[in-house]
Amino acid sequence: MKKTYHIERNKYRNGTVRFTVKESTHFENESIQAYQLKRIQRLTVSLDVAWDFFSSPKNLPKITPSWLDFSIISDVPERMRKGDVMTYRIRPLLGVPMTWVSEITRVEEPFFFIDEQRSGPYRFWRHQHHFKSIDSGVEMTDIVYYALKFGLLSDIIQSVLIKKRLEDIFNYRRSVLTEIFSQPS
Repeated sequence: MKKTYHIERNKYRNGTVRFTVKESTHFENESIQAYQLKRIQRLTVSLDVAWDFFSSPKNLPKITPSWLDFSIISDVPERMRKGDVMTYRIRPLLGVPMTWVSEITRVEEPFFFIDEQRSGPYRFWRHQHHFKSIDSGVEMTDIVYYALKFGLLSDIIQSVLIKKRLEDIFNYRRSVLTEIFSQPS
């Protein structure tokens, strides 16, 4: 059975907009159909080493496939903090450049952080990065909730194109991380 995720969008009087991902299908507010990608990878490094690598935005180009032509176009801190906003340029389809702005919305060092798209190719994007110490090193879990901007065509575009592209990106990332963290220090 296919799970369906919905995103509840709440706009408050002060202008703040908050999103909540839910599995239910009825909301009082706007409901957006969303998809989920989940990946688990074990790395033979300590929790501190993993955190040091992933909490540095400057390492993102190392784990992003070259075909995305990814570049950071804003100043980024050495270590991310809640509220940090970063701007990237990518070319996800046919070499057409797109700007992606993301915000770090939650950080609990060294266990997890969340980044959310503020503007970019998706209608909604929330990427949770979880890190857990295990006997052999660290278990890293990525959970991405995302929604597309294509209305009724979203399911078709998701199944024909987007799902495969995201799987390719995360497969590349898995390969590069295995290589980076298996090299002697």
